[in-house]
Amino acid sequence: MRAVVYGTGGAGGYFGAQLALSGEQVVFVARGEHLKALRANGLRLETPKGEAVIRPVEATDDPATVTGADVVLVGVKAWQVRDAAQALRPLVGAGTFVVPLQNGVEAVSELSTIVGAEHVLGGMCGTLSWVAGPGIIRNAGGANFIKFGELDNRRSERVERLQDAFAKAAVAVEVPPNIIKAL
Repeated sequence: MRAVVYGTGGAGGYFGAQLALSGEQVVFVARGEHLKALRANGLRLETPKGEAVIRPVEATDDPATVTGADVVLVGVKAWQVRDAAQALRPLVGAGTFVVPLQNGVEAVSELSTIVGAEHVLGGMCGTLSWVAGPGIIRNAGGANFIKFGELDNRRSERVERLQDAFAKAAVAVEVPPNIIKAL
């Protein structure tokens, strides 16, 4: 699975790193010094269980340059979702789906309006992670989880593939029976 993490902060960086460490292809969208460090040194993930460095890292500040995305994980702050949706539109192909990591229902509707509801899953996560410095994501441990699902709650092939990818990455993953209720 080719995943794009749009917003390589605490949540996006943590979950994207887990996917990359399990062997998935991950492209990180970042900016500024964080982007420079990712390109130069890779992404360092610090957890209570130890450190891991993903190197080399495919990283960009221009989502229009990314091709072949299966899934886009949107890891920006809630107030940035609308701008992120506009910026990531060029990488959303016919089979691409978008999963917001923000808790709450607003991100789903904002993404659906801009990229099309057929491309959007409901999603949310929990993690105590943050950018500890350029190219460094630090996780405090505890419960790290991701939940997502089709907006009509059906089990789809794309949900199954993403669930399998996160399970392979040893991330606590759940497909709730009703994603809107979970949100």
